[in-house]
Amino acid sequence: MRLSCLDDGHRLRGRLFLRMTSRDAPDVVRMLLYRPEFFARPLLALTVTAMRGPSYWTVGEREDMARRVAERHRCAFCFDSHAEMTRLAAHDPAETRAVEDAPAHAVRDAARVTLVWDVVNRLGNAFGFALRGDQVHTGTRALHRFGYRFPGFLLAGGKDAGHDDPVENLRHAVFAAPAVTDRELRAAAAAGQPDEPWRSYTAMVRDASYRITDADIARLLAAHSEDEVFEVTVAAAVGAALKDYDADQTMIP
Repeated sequence: MRLSCLDDGHRLRGRLFLRMTSRDAPDVVRMLLYRPEFFARPLLALTVTAMRGPSYWTVGEREDMARRVAERHRCAFCFDSHAEMTRLAAHDPAETRAVEDAPAHAVRDAARVTLVWDVVNRLGNAFGFALRGDQVHTGTRALHRFGYRFPGFLLAGGKDAGHDDPVENLRHAVFAAPAVTDRELRAAAAAGQPDEPWRSYTAMVRDASYRITDADIARLLAAHSEDEVFEVTVAAAVGAALKDYDADQTMIP
């Protein structure tokens, strides 16, 4: 990955877990176990609800929606992973029902699926997620078996906002809770209004994350810490995804 902290900067419990379960855990797992209180814990709570909670949509349909989001973001890691998850769910993509024909509550469910993967795909592209060896099979089988749930002790630490809605907990964690960067920078990254060198970078995160290169990250690291790059990238990705999600909510009857 493009940030070394996502490979080897985990807390002791995370390092031990990765060592005991797999020395080559998928990049998305490594990212989510890095400082989970910053955004991974609320994101995972939302993911479990959206992808495996009660829904109008079958598990296979939701995995196929995630595959389509990955296709739109041109994220090969996520596309290949969700194509395999769709297969594991024994679902034919041709049988996914159209969102526009669904009742209002089902449209809300679909919007949450899209929100989760709009975030993850942008981060996967920005941080350079890659599938290695047989991860497309081993990693997806594990995620499918456990339904995106992580052991609670791995995510412990810090305080959540305590909202009933996991979307609001995610919003609070990324934009209101204390972090290495100040709240103003994270809000500006979400809105597309930070000063350079962040402005052009966060524009790519929001609108064309597949264009981000090693050189783009290296330029930022010449003047900023890995934690700063991590937080600003997350803020830009979550901000862009929430902007679309919030706009969709106003259109659902």
